Amino acid sequence: MKAKQMLVKAVGALVLAAVSTAFTVTAYAETLRVGTECTYAPFNYRTAEGELTGYDVDVAKGVAKLIGAEVEFVCQKWDGMIPALIANKFDLIVASMSITDKRREKIDFSGPYRISVGRLVGKKGHNLKLFNADGSVNAAGFKGVKVGLERATTYENWFKAKLPDADILRYDNNEAMYLDLQNGRTDVIMTNPMKAYLKFLSKEDGKGYEFVSPAIEEKEYFGIGVGIGLRKGNEAVLKRINVALETMTKDGSLEKYSLKYFPFAIHPEKWVALSE
Repeated sequence: MKAKQMLVKAVGALVLAAVSTAFTVTAYAETLRVGTECTYAPFNYRTAEGELTGYDVDVAKGVAKLIGAEVEFVCQKWDGMIPALIANKFDLIVASMSITDKRREKIDFSGPYRISVGRLVGKKGHNLKLFNADGSVNAAGFKGVKVGLERATTYENWFKAKLPDADILRYDNNEAMYLDLQNGRTDVIMTNPMKAYLKFLSKEDGKGYEFVSPAIEEKEYFGIGVGIGLRKGNEAVLKRINVALETMTKDGSLEKYSLKYFPFAIHPEKWVALSE
């Protein structure tokens, strides 16, 4: 009888150990499968040698290292990214995905590792006084300044709220707006600073231009930012990811990753979890 009881206890212990191990692998993801596009430079893309690189890739690797996990990247087309995550094709989305209320109905997000901001671009040497030293808007500085904006964008909404009397020229596309800036039909334009740098300021046509405002980071207009997506119900994993991102924000890792691809930081200066 005792031998039978001992056998039952031994089997029970093995089962508990197996369950415990399985839970650990699931909850803490010893190998994190990361979904990303693999085609969106400079955030996630392949080099000429076929190596996957970019800001998103660096962030994913940094998070994995801090939580003691290996990382395996899965290339996924954008329109199927969330369905593939829900279908367990991978564990995380690290693909420059903006945090929105609509997406949060389907999946969970970490706090932001990339900001969503607006910034003004204008000609060098004009010495415009559009903002005060503390970063607040100088409404008087916008008098006589023609501002180019894409129609029906968050940037147009920001101007309507903050500078309703500004002289605004509205455009149906980005290309026409940049062309008018170069032709002098507009004095400044407002757009996403990362796109402005990649498409214009880093090119030959943009050499005579620069940012003429600080980064305007107002969640009400530009959103929370870009976060890591994961399936709902993985609170333990989400907590570990947030701790890792907070560490990377504070120890300068995110700034280091930013400066590999841009001459300015693209991450939040201060860590703020979504629940805060």
